[in-house]
Amino acid sequence: MLRLTLRPTFRAGRPIEQQRARLERIAQLTLPARGVSCTVTTMGGVPGELVAPRNSRPTHGAVLYLHGGAYCVGSPATHRSITTRIARLTNASVFAADYRLAPEHPLPAAVDDAVAAYRGLIAAGWGPERIAIAGDSAGGGLALATALRLREFDEPSPAAMVLFSPWIDLGHPDRGPEPAGEVMVSLPWVNECARAYLGGRHATDPLASPIHGDLRGLPPILLQVGTDEILLQDSRRLRAALEVAAVELSYQEFPRRWHVFQSNAGVLADADRALASTAQFIAERWERSHPARVG
Repeated sequence: MLRLTLRPTFRAGRPIEQQRARLERIAQLTLPARGVSCTVTTMGGVPGELVAPRNSRPTHGAVLYLHGGAYCVGSPATHRSITTRIARLTNASVFAADYRLAPEHPLPAAVDDAVAAYRGLIAAGWGPERIAIAGDSAGGGLALATALRLREFDEPSPAAMVLFSPWIDLGHPDRGPEPAGEVMVSLPWVNECARAYLGGRHATDPLASPIHGDLRGLPPILLQVGTDEILLQDSRRLRAALEVAAVELSYQEFPRRWHVFQSNAGVLADADRALASTAQFIAERWERSHPARVG
């Protein structure tokens, strides 16, 4: 199904408005978690969706979620299969930011929006020790860029970060042949979107390609990737760089899984397992940074 729907959608040369409209329709075939509400709102002046368990008051913390789509397509609505499950599994509020997209809004618009949304969560009452930043694909790279920007501004870091198949180098590294099991995206489309997002900036700018930044001092990171996906080498390079930078890292490879397979939660067992692991990782870091009192 993904080969028949998403591959033709994410095609180099297809008008961006067509890509966005097709993705919104295809996303309606995914399965959001039950018992979760999605409310359109703003955080720090950034539009988005606040996702929360419907039958209980979220108390455990907040997650800033940055959706994928190569910085050119996607929205909170296209990623509800992920955001609703994170909210339910962590009993937390998830703000899915509807950050500005390229080519209309090239770098650094998405980074500025992500930083503003993070500040909005803090202003709303969540301390940084109870905030996690998560993202997939371009959203994973954006999450890293956001952490670098917060450090540059000498602002508090979140307690944890979660990266699904992060896009961390917008240049043209040798990613090897396109895996036969990749059913989502292609290299020509990835490269076309990179040019649109960069808007003339150099691809080694750490805000676009955080692999080229100083990764020391970042919060604990969970990194998940499939072995049949186009950005596998990005994740492996990032793992090596984070280990050199002495960042606490939990790295998980899922055999024979494609790009951002987590979006198939509710249908694919590995996706369900990956998101359960995500919730556990976030909860453990929140507990570590702010342990519950006894008695």
